[in-house]
Formats: sequence, C-alpha cells, structure tokens
Amino acid sequence: MPQNLLQIKDLKTRFSTEDGIVNAVDGVSFEIPRGRTFALVGESGCGKSMTALSIMKLVPKPAGEIVSGEILLDGEDLGQLPEVAMRILRGNRISMIFQEPMTSLNPVMTIGDQIRETLEYHLKLNAKEAKRRATALLDLVGIPDPSLRYSEYPHQISGGMKQRVMIAIALSGEPDLLIADEPTTALDVTIQAQILDLLRKLQKERGMAILLITHDLGIVAEMADEVAVMYAGEIVERGERAAFFASPQHPYSQKLLSSLPGKKKRGEALEVIRGTVPPLNHPFRNCRFSNRCDSAWALCEETVPSWTPTEQGGVRCHLAEHPEKRSDLVQKAGAASAHADTLSVEDEDRSLLHISDLKVHFPIRKGFFKRVVGHVKAVDGLSLKVDSGRTVALVGESGCGKTTVGKAILQLIPQTDGAILFENEDLSRLSGEVLRKKRRDFQIIFQDPYSSLNPRMLVGDIIKEGVNALKVEVAQNKGEDWLDALLAQVGLPADAKYRYPHEFSGGQRQRICIARVLAVRPKLIVCDEPTSALDVSVQAQVLNLLKQLQSDYGLAYLFITHDLSVVDYFAHEVAVMYLGRIVEYGTVSAVLSDPKHPYTRALLSAVPQIDPEKKRLIIRIEGDLPSPINPPQGCFFHPRCPQAMPVCREEYPEATRISENQQTHCFIYSGL
Repeated sequence: MPQNLLQIKDLKTRFSTEDGIVNAVDGVSFEIPRGRTFALVGESGCGKSMTALSIMKLVPKPAGEIVSGEILLDGEDLGQLPEVAMRILRGNRISMIFQEPMTSLNPVMTIGDQIRETLEYHLKLNAKEAKRRATALLDLVGIPDPSLRYSEYPHQISGGMKQRVMIAIALSGEPDLLIADEPTTALDVTIQAQILDLLRKLQKERGMAILLITHDLGIVAEMADEVAVMYAGEIVERGERAAFFASPQHPYSQKLLSSLPGKKKRGEALEVIRGTVPPLNHPFRNCRFSNRCDSAWALCEETVPSWTPTEQGGVRCHLAEHPEKRSDLVQKAGAASAHADTLSVEDEDRSLLHISDLKVHFPIRKGFFKRVVGHVKAVDGLSLKVDSGRTVALVGESGCGKTTVGKAILQLIPQTDGAILFENEDLSRLSGEVLRKKRRDFQIIFQDPYSSLNPRMLVGDIIKEGVNALKVEVAQNKGEDWLDALLAQVGLPADAKYRYPHEFSGGQRQRICIARVLAVRPKLIVCDEPTSALDVSVQAQVLNLLKQLQSDYGLAYLFITHDLSVVDYFAHEVAVMYLGRIVEYGTVSAVLSDPKHPYTRALLSAVPQIDPEKKRLIIRIEGDLPSPINPPQGCFFHPRCPQAMPVCREEYPEATRISENQQTHCFIYSGL
C-alpha cells in the first residue's frame, strides 16, 4: 500500500452567522496515499468544497475558522504553519483547480503571464525560462497554438480553455497533491475526456495524489480509487470504488445512484430524495439523513449513528449496526408515460415548430465607421422539426450554436435567413404587439436560474409579471389561488411567493423558473441546459417534473444539453449539431445505440460510464472547434475527422437517410 501523503483527522470548520454557528465541516477524517485518487461526492451544501478550502487554509475570514482537527501533509501539521509558510506550499506542494475558472483567473493579465508568475514564484525561474515553461504547459493541457494564446486574456478564450488554463496553473508547481473541485462541470464530454486523461497521465508520471470533488458519478467511476460520500458536514460512507458502485451501503448513497438518468429508466420516474440538506447551525442528536430516508425507524430519530467499519471502508448508519432492520428502499411507481420512439412524421396535426434552413450570422465591425468586415456564422443552415408532446434534444460542443438556435426561435435575436414556422406562422414576419401576444406560446428556461430571476422581486411578483405583461387570463375571482396551485404543481409551498430568489436552493430556483414559464400556458418550451449545474438528486426532481408536465399538457420541449445520459432518458429525438449545422438526426434509440456520423460516435465514446469495470474506447477528436467566422471548406468536420476523404474537403454532404428513424450528413453513407 502506498504511503499516505495527506491525512485528515477529525477536521471541524465553522462559520459565525446571524443564525448562529454553522458547522460546515463536522468531524471529517480520511487519508490519500501517493499516486491515488480520492473522490468526495454529495449534494451542494454538504461541505465538500469547504473541506478542500480547509486543507488549503483558505477558509473565508473572519466568519470562518478551523476549530479543531489535524491536516497532515507527509506528517507535517499544516494547521500549525503560519500564513507565510502556507503561501510557499500553495501552488507548489498543494494546488487547487477551482470550480469556476472565470472568477478564478485575473481578467487584466494574459493567461501566459498568470502561469509565468506562478513559475517564477515557486520554481525561481527567470522570465525567459518561465515563459518557455508556461508555453509548454499550455501545450500540455491541450491549448491549440500555445505561443499565440499565451498573450490572450481570459475573456478571449472559451470556457473549456479557461478550465485548461486553470489546470496548467495548478500543475505548474509540480504539486504532490492536486485538489480538483468540479474540474469538468459544464464542459463538453470531449473536453472533459481530454482533461481527465491529462490528469491520469500526470498522476502516473509524477505519483501525484488527487482529491476529486464532483457530483458526476460517471467521472468518479472512471477516476477514483476510493470514494467518500459526504452529507451535512460529515462523511457517511467510504469505500473502494468497485465495492461502492457494486453495493452502496448508506441509504443516501443508494438514492444518489438511483437518481441517475439513462436508457434503462426511460418511461419511468427517477428516484428522488425528498426534502433538503438540514441546516448546520444546530447540534444533531439524531441521524442527519433520517428526515429524508425511506428506511428510517425510531432509533434514527433518537440516536446519532456511529461509524461502522466494513471490509472495504465504513458507513455511518444504524442499518449497519442492525442488519436485521435492513430493507430495500421504497421504489416509487413511475409517474411518467413511456416514450414512443418513432418520428410519427405522418401525423401532420402534431407539427408545432418547423425550422427550415435557418441562418443566424452576426456582423463583425471594425474601424472608425464600424464597417462590416465579416460575419460570425453561429447558425448556418439548420432544419429541425418539433411536434406537440415531444422532446427534441439538441447536443454538441460549446460554440456550435445551440443556444443561438433557441434564442432565434423565441425571436430574441434576428435571423439572417431561413424560416421559423410556429403553427404554420412565420415568426420572422411578426413584430410589435402581434409578436408579444404570440410569445405566450413559446417560452425559455435559462441555464442559470439565479441570474435569470430578478433578485429584488418576490417570487410571486416574478411569476405574475409574465401573466400581466402577456395579458393571460387567470381566475381573478379566487384571488391568488391560481398562483398557489401553480407553485404546488412545481413542488413549492404557497408561502414561497413571499420570498426572494436568494432564499432558495439551486433546484428550487429552477422550479421557480419553470413556474414562471407555465404561468403563461406555453405550447413549446426551450430548455437551455436546465440541469447542467444541478446535483443528481435535484436533476432527477426537475426531469420528473418536466416529464410529468409534458404528459399532462402535451408540452413540446427543445432540450439543449451536453449530458447524453439525460438525452437517453428524457428525449424522443436527438439532433447532433456541429459548427452551426445538424450532422445527425433521428430517434434517441436509433442515434445513441448506433451512431453513424464520426462526430456523434466521438461524442458518445467520451461519455463516462458508471460501470467501473467497463472500459470504453474513446475516439479522439484532434484540435478545437473551427472558427464560425471562417468555417472550413467542404464538410465542416473534416479537419478533425479520423475518416476524412478527399471529397470531404471539397463540398458539404447532403443528408443521407439511414433508416426511417435516422439520417446523417456524411459522405461515408452517401452511396446508401
């Protein structure tokens, strides 16, 4: 067994707030050997990131403080070191990849200089050597044209590149311990696969230990050697990766795994964890999970469970102490209706949205007179159809134009060419009051619920704002009964209307956004990454709700996402988008089970597998998405395609119908 690099013993971190002392980290213990990856998983607010900040001694002050416990790095207690000594350790022996790269990078320094200053400080390199090493690090993390990118600022690069720059900074000091806090959140699966491969490679070469914090259990199954599940400030289960995924012991761990969407759960409701994480501003005299646990009994409400060692680790649960009480978690009946998996093209009455050869080009203006010198071809000839009561998923890498399509449908941005027909009416020909009235029929749920809600308005007023603006008739004679019923429909209490957005969790805020949309009774909802930043348990609640609403009201969804497991569970059809165009389209079962286009196959190969024993063969896509300002001649994908032919460089392929339920734009199948 490798020697332990990091040992955490009974760590406790507290915060002083107006509501009392919050025990954010409450007696956490674990160790990480050299060359091993230790994954910390759990819901938002359970204390994962605060554990990481405590190890780095970056707990926000003066409110927060580490009150007890030991943090041992190679036997040296970091808690006893002064801040000057910790500054030498941070970025050198211990580095951290923070969750949000945009707020972690300095906006007024070039990305190269941000890496260079770390090298000069920790490795004492001169400016010339530091610049050379920084450029090499940019190349190592997969930044194209590193010499050119060295002089660019954070706002000039994509989100995936920002995250890779953060990794380059974290690796620059050649750390013994790397803390990765949600290192791939909201990244495309192709970029995610590159980053995870890089971390594995560097770990093998340098014997680096990794503390991986994530809510993506697929990543945990691929990366971790050991898994710890954290809940309400403490670790409730810990074990070797294979044993954990084969047979989780704690009811909370079981619920997390059963909340995951996928093909096997199509047509049924996902498991959800009722309630929320309890407040941490009071002492616990019972099991912290008891009020949400389907297997709880009287003892759980009366006594704090002790830590019970197991063959592979341990668990904090009364069921481990009393195995005779163990019972399977209650399986809820699937509330959602099964999906039909045919395109139903013959049923013309269901046709709701029809997009034909849509183009959205943004002009590039330069000079004193702001003359147009080019165009960003965000959407460049896209055709798509959405029927009533159906869900069409739009997937692809960041920058391919997915969100632009959604905004063009809602007429939030002007289209350059093509037609958007909603109930056979061309939306581009509508304007003013006519368009305003029509907008009640199509609405959008944005990716970030917090930034899309007015922080100065009560929830009730936020929901009523759309009703009043679009003059939607409600049962006014019953006061606000309609509002209470609507809140209940999305799983919120009636008194939520008297509270502000900041008083709710991320999942609850997304429910508020859904309620605001439903209040105007739309027929089509554009869902722009509505679950990308949510915990798996909250994601399950939102997906169940959307599915039930579709069943009840025949809603149509255009579901924009990069999570293909959600597509497999939730959507009827899927359109794969690349550089402003759809390259493959068909039913979910046809496209995801037998993808034809090389790009689709590469996307699917990069999706992490929950089964830790199942090894996947990742199809590498070289380079980054080409610029939409000057797309490649011929097939847009050919510069990155491992199967490119001479004809691919000359002209764009027409659609080839593979079967009744699948078509693709690729010369490989042009002879069919």
